[in-house]
Amino acid sequence: MKKEYSAIPESMRTMETYGFSWMDFVTAIPSPLFVVTSYKSNGKPNACLQSWACFTGNPGDFYAILSSVNKSGHMYQSIKEKGDAVLNFPSADIYDKCIATIANNGFDNDEITLSGLTAEQATSINAPRIKECFLNLECRYLWEREIKDGDTQVLMCLEVVNVCADEIHLDEIIQGRYGEKGYLYNIHYPINPENFAGKSRDWIATLEKLKDMGEY
Repeated sequence: MKKEYSAIPESMRTMETYGFSWMDFVTAIPSPLFVVTSYKSNGKPNACLQSWACFTGNPGDFYAILSSVNKSGHMYQSIKEKGDAVLNFPSADIYDKCIATIANNGFDNDEITLSGLTAEQATSINAPRIKECFLNLECRYLWEREIKDGDTQVLMCLEVVNVCADEIHLDEIIQGRYGEKGYLYNIHYPINPENFAGKSRDWIATLEKLKDMGEY
């Protein structure tokens, strides 16, 4: 039997959602996890662990659409000031260092180095990238939109101008981009509103290939 929810369930009415929709917790749709790096106005590297994004393109261009960027955060401010950013994709072995960027977020901090990671200059843009991440997307700011007028969050579009990837991850036979050493996904507080008792947990997941669909 399917359950339908068009309004917040009674069990979730007093839940702290930290600015997210209650539907986010009921659906728990996974989203790729990455670290956005840029330079703050004082020249120090900024690093922000981010999710809630999608990637799309056409024959000539590739874009990252960040769907939940807080206008009061260093990430938003630095990207708007500099116009450049790198999306760095970590594997599970450095996740703890990536999440440490949340604590090391002072304006005068080198948020990459203080978290135990290595900053290196991007190739095509003026932004730092994280050496330990197996994939780095160097991006330029294109535009932003408030989904609703007056919202504290914006949807931001970045154009990918350079891809830097570890060779071992490019070869699916050797290691590839998936499994325990590949992309990480954020699973945000999966909640069953039928028996929710006020507590839930975030999860980090990896992706397992299911079926070979043949040559492309």
